[in-house]
Amino acid sequence: MPTFGRLTAAILFAQLCWYVSLLAVPLFSEGKTPAMWTEINTVIGLWMGWVVAGKRAGDGYNAAISYGLTTLVAIIFWSLFSHSVIEMIDRSLNKRYDGPAEAVVSIFELGAEIGQFLATPLVLGTLLIGSLVAALVTEFIGRRYS
Repeated sequence: MPTFGRLTAAILFAQLCWYVSLLAVPLFSEGKTPAMWTEINTVIGLWMGWVVAGKRAGDGYNAAISYGLTTLVAIIFWSLFSHSVIEMIDRSLNKRYDGPAEAVVSIFELGAEIGQFLATPLVLGTLLIGSLVAALVTEFIGRRYS
């Protein structure tokens, strides 16, 4: 059911993912940014904000910290997973794998590689602080208008 808490969470986490995606673009080498990097991450932030954080808006400010961190972990997981699957499909179409098992295993290897590459203090700090602020604002709006 749509509420202002869900709407607020979706918008704030989408904005956070959009901003962090733009911060991460210079970390990739020239022309190696994954396809639709910013757009996919923004949609994932919108989706996780609505589903994870927005659903729990109004549970209290202590819970807000918890669901803010939970949303952050979900965003990181789905972002790494989706970009890894896209890269695996691209490599698979170029016949770089000997079989389907190798392709599936490479999803997790690619996810770990991208995650390790992006694990900089700027990106992680922005995600952490941004998700806590977004969750607290979501809680405020969820208590007032839902």
